[in-house]
Amino acid sequence: MTTETLDVTLSDRAAKRIARILSKEPSGTALRVSVSGGGCSGFQYGFDLDTTRAEDDLVIEKNGATVLIDQISLPYMDGSEIDFVDDLIGQSFQIRNPHATASCGCGTSFAI
Repeated sequence: MTTETLDVTLSDRAAKRIARILSKEPSGTALRVSVSGGGCSGFQYGFDLDTTRAEDDLVIEKNGATVLIDQISLPYMDGSEIDFVDDLIGQSFQIRNPHATASCGCGTSFAI
């Protein structure tokens, strides 16, 4: 049986923002990033605070930030970077996904 490691990274900006959010939450809280069907491009990212970890969750820890990704969402995010953008339009977490063939303007919906 071959074990495949799927890779998702967290930018310094995203880690800083997540750590700030989590500092106001109960101990053990993490940001869960998920992929589900829907959105204007076919799939959409979800961002939720979660205190429950599954044994097979991918856990990304960086500079006080903890991100969880479930095994169903992980193949859709392989090679992606989770970033935080603060520009004139507003602030948001964005996923830079190399497999996305299209995405919406808000950055939370994509197609593969």
